[in-house]
Amino acid sequence: MRQICSTTREDRLSRIPEVSDAHILIAAVEGLPEALYAGGVDPHRMLRAAGFDSKVVRLDLKRYCALFELAADQTGNDTFGLQFGRDCAPERLGLIGEIVLASPTLGAALDNLARLFAYHQQNTDAVFKRAGDVWRLEYRILDGRILQRRQNAELTLGALLNLLRRCLGPSWIPDEVHFEHPQPDDIRMHRRVFGAPVYFSMETNALVFPDPGLSRPMPGADPARMIWLRDRLIRLAGSTGTLSLTDQVAGEIRSRLPSGYPHIEDVADALRMTRWTLQRRLMEQGQVFSDLVETTRRRLAELHLGAAHMPIRDIADVLGYSELSAFTRACVRWFDEPPSRVRERIRSAG
Repeated sequence: MRQICSTTREDRLSRIPEVSDAHILIAAVEGLPEALYAGGVDPHRMLRAAGFDSKVVRLDLKRYCALFELAADQTGNDTFGLQFGRDCAPERLGLIGEIVLASPTLGAALDNLARLFAYHQQNTDAVFKRAGDVWRLEYRILDGRILQRRQNAELTLGALLNLLRRCLGPSWIPDEVHFEHPQPDDIRMHRRVFGAPVYFSMETNALVFPDPGLSRPMPGADPARMIWLRDRLIRLAGSTGTLSLTDQVAGEIRSRLPSGYPHIEDVADALRMTRWTLQRRLMEQGQVFSDLVETTRRRLAELHLGAAHMPIRDIADVLGYSELSAFTRACVRWFDEPPSRVRERIRSAG
């Protein structure tokens, strides 16, 4: 269990930085050049243009997510991230994958994964918990600035599926799979990879499954090596990242939009502070909660309107609008034109 510090909420909040910074360890791109080449893309040219250097040990998280979105676009493979994750052996994940494999039991492996994943990929929330009669392995990027994250989410859940199958067998399937991004035009590959019902526009990304037998030993159990690997991961990463209050609030707003207009009380509770404290600290940074909701909705609206397959009614739903007319009025306020015209403009601009 995570140790609970004796500091007050005010103390914790005072340490929230005003600038966000997050990295992912270089092992996350192992096998990417081969996958790009197989998709008909020159990997060296693309990685060089994206500013990646194989000599570094950490990559900027926002740039990493953008790279996989670009890979899906350049290869013409809408499920590039999903297939990359499906083909990703646990060993290819680097230290976090080796820690999971060296854990003594499946339960310890999943607990280690949840507790340590943010060292592998900073500003990320990974949770392993029981919810009624099922278990949930959840994953979410916390930074509200990173809008395009579909490929990253599908890649990660595909890789997590492989980790579970290493212990439970190659035919094991979850009960459900959840993704926070809207449903793509074609989800046949998703059903084929996971073998389970797949749901979109959810609050978080998750694998949902019944008790798999958490006391089951991991095939490569080596507790001493696991401890050594854990310490090495923490030293190499240095921290779980820094995330400003504004970007953290934007991330929480995004997660709640499909359920309707997000309430400040719920966001404050998720950040473990009172509503009044959150309002005050936002004001100190020149921010107002309702303005952050508006900004997040606007940025996501422009992103989703660029997806030709997504009906405008569905975009209104995932942005928390109960009526299409309310979304239309918002688009006119933001862009001086209705959503259909915004879509035409984005498509014309390529």
